[in-house]
Amino acid sequence: MNAYGLSLIMKMGCWCIKEKITVNGKRYVVIQRLAEGGFSVIDLIENASTKRKFALKRVSCHSREDESIAKREIEISKIVQHKNVIDVVDYELRGCADIVLNTVSKLDIVLPYFRNGTLADHLLVRSKTNNYMSEGQILQIFLGICEGLRAFHEASPAPLAHRDLKTANICLSDTMEPIIIDLGSASEARVEVRSQAAAQRLQDLAEERCTITYRPPELFCVNSHCTIDERTDIFSLGCCLYALCYFKSPYDAAYERGDSVALAVMSGNVNFVNNAPYSQGLKSLIESMLSQNIQERPFIGEVIAKTTDLVNKLEHRI
Repeated sequence: MNAYGLSLIMKMGCWCIKEKITVNGKRYVVIQRLAEGGFSVIDLIENASTKRKFALKRVSCHSREDESIAKREIEISKIVQHKNVIDVVDYELRGCADIVLNTVSKLDIVLPYFRNGTLADHLLVRSKTNNYMSEGQILQIFLGICEGLRAFHEASPAPLAHRDLKTANICLSDTMEPIIIDLGSASEARVEVRSQAAAQRLQDLAEERCTITYRPPELFCVNSHCTIDERTDIFSLGCCLYALCYFKSPYDAAYERGDSVALAVMSGNVNFVNNAPYSQGLKSLIESMLSQNIQERPFIGEVIAKTTDLVNKLEHRI
């Protein structure tokens, strides 16, 4: 056999060998890499027995604090159970993280797999041909997002905020039902800030966990004496509704130009595309959620009521 033939067989062998893993006694086969970040990767996996596909989030933890943060997604999933919020299927922690001993632990989290990808993926495809969704389609998807978010805001024993709501953190089911994902940033919604140190801690946390073009103004420059509540999410939700209409957050343009996103957000200016086929009622709903003053933003129940009213008006027009 010549060298070319041997090389070809070796390559074919590599293609055929697939990694096999076990999570809590269940065996899976790794199909392909879906995404990769600083300390975690997400793989498409298949149950070896049922052939059902899942997403596997693999997190490397270098300290006990890393482990605590990684486990947050599992803890929140147990508290917030709703059809529009992702559910952790299974998980397993291997090893022990110790920053002094330089040991690393691995947390494997098995999650549902959504072959339609994220809402951001869907909007990117539509943006290439200016393929606007109808107002009815938008409201249907948006209501699902709202219902999922309400499960956070009405969580027991205390309301929770997602803190990083964006189109890239909303997956689409086979029936185009929105599913809120990436629960690791969620935290208690209501925070009393009573010192400059506390304000700085909250601001630093927002910079770390909350995507800049969906971040509310009060988290860019946290006041040393203020009250933060679940309506931080309402601002991000307003950005998501704007993106459903116009493909991107209202502040993505500033980011892409290299301008200050903080100044763009805190300016209070929201520009709507003139030729897009949306009602004034829908635009007014977006504006109310993007209010600069957190105290003037609606709570999620009011957002759902206004959205339902828009749906009813649309059906009467039809």
